Amino acid sequence: MENNFDVIIIGGSYAGLSAGMSLGRSLRNVLMIDSGKPCNRQTPYSHNFLTHDGRTPEEISTIAKAQVQKYNTVKFHDEVVVKTAKNSDGFEVETISGKKFYAEKLVLASGVRDVMPNIQGFAECWGISVLHCPYCHGYEVKNTLTGILSNGDIAFDFSKIVFNLTKDLILFTNGKSTLNAEQVEKLNKNKIHVIEDEIVKLEHENGQIQKIILKNGSEVPLKALYAKIPFEQNVDVENLGLELTDHGFIKIDSMHKANIHGVFACGDNVTMMRSVANAIAQGNFTGAIVNKELSEERF
Repeated sequence: MENNFDVIIIGGSYAGLSAGMSLGRSLRNVLMIDSGKPCNRQTPYSHNFLTHDGRTPEEISTIAKAQVQKYNTVKFHDEVVVKTAKNSDGFEVETISGKKFYAEKLVLASGVRDVMPNIQGFAECWGISVLHCPYCHGYEVKNTLTGILSNGDIAFDFSKIVFNLTKDLILFTNGKSTLNAEQVEKLNKNKIHVIEDEIVKLEHENGQIQKIILKNGSEVPLKALYAKIPFEQNVDVENLGLELTDHGFIKIDSMHKANIHGVFACGDNVTMMRSVANAIAQGNFTGAIVNKELSEERF
């Protein structure tokens, strides 16, 4: 049947394309389903990726997709997946238009969906001057007036990393601080100012932060803001019966296998290390492991 494949990959960004190339080079019949909305679509440049440092995310993915398309056993379908289910032969995947596809193995390279806080201007700045990763974007805003939006242990640990990039640092807890006394003392020692008042607005120009407006009416000038925000999985976790980690990532073993036989996962949906380079490495590895499992089962 034309809707039957060896492997279906949900997600056609870096991890998915990398897994697709690995499987295409192994002559596997693969379907890649992608919604066309990567989480870094607003990010102007990608960094810390050898041979592609400074390219736009779209440039990298365009090159990657063109290279994967050279392997004629890999097919592409642009649509949103609404349902995934395990059956006796493997897996059934249904898209928003009602189309159904089937495969022996399922690779979830579906990324995550960031949940934006209720702060005016935040979403418009996300990925531009509101940053998630100092390794991807920190060098470009080094030694500038920088903020961190976080609280508690996560905020304290994150402050250590960002402090290496700039000493002009403010921690916004966006409400009552949950830092302990020892952490506050350490932050004070390093002259990191903690602001507990709630943030109501980010004033910006085309996504570039100019200042933060607090609930008490005061204004704080700023060039960049690192933010640790919650996220949701993009796949039907409950219907598949997938286990998640305490942090909300898909739980996988060292071979990138989920708790359901035949399901593999790679990329942003399994790790807090959200970078293009890491996603591509994970996808490459996952594709090889899926091919190995198919080879062993069919031999």
